[in-house]
Amino acid sequence: MTRANGAHRTYWVSGAAVVLAALFAVGATVATASGGDDRDGGTSSRAPALYSPDAGFARDMSVHHQQAVEMSFIVRDRTEDEAVRSLAYDIANTQANQRGMMLGWLDLWGLPKVLADEPPMSWMGTEGSGDGHDGHGGTAGHGTDGGHAMGGHAMGVTKPGALMPGMATKEELTRLGSVEGRDAEVLYLQLMTDHHKGGVAMARGCAALCETPAERKLAEGMVEAQQSELTLMADMLKQRGAAPRG
Repeated sequence: MTRANGAHRTYWVSGAAVVLAALFAVGATVATASGGDDRDGGTSSRAPALYSPDAGFARDMSVHHQQAVEMSFIVRDRTEDEAVRSLAYDIANTQANQRGMMLGWLDLWGLPKVLADEPPMSWMGTEGSGDGHDGHGGTAGHGTDGGHAMGGHAMGVTKPGALMPGMATKEELTRLGSVEGRDAEVLYLQLMTDHHKGGVAMARGCAALCETPAERKLAEGMVEAQQSELTLMADMLKQRGAAPRG
């Protein structure tokens, strides 16, 4: 395949992803606004509570996704490799659209997009989406290994200088922006592998704890898609004589 044809395929796939995400967003917003919950067959008109898993996941995953978009745009300008550029373009498009959906839900629910007193991942220590602050601001769910084991979903260790498990540090982002070619490709694939592992664990937490049907479905889709990309990135690293970190 020529570079021109490869670029055409990349833009077609990414464009299709944008259209599908937009269609999903419309359906998800309708489902969320109706308050339907297919978990018990009942319905509720109550929006998620401020510290609920639904709201916490939307806030935290929006931040998590934003960094994935940032890393993808960085590597786009650091390599000419079509496979890496295509992957980065798809990740940036998908996660930017998902982030927009989650921020839109927070607006729909009348909830803030940022809470200064909410520790990252604290929502994974809650049970359901009640009005209380169960698990908020406490130590419940923090494992003795320095990671998170909230809600039974191991999150791994948060690196010094990183906001959440899987996220890159400022120094790692700076390094990504300073290397080129194979070095940029390998570092991006390694950083994104770590990032996806943290994202998958977080999405599994929402799939188990979130009460909003559309949000649970989105989380389940994230798990499936990012696990597939993890397999792809492992193969791409192997092709470059490298491997995931840790």
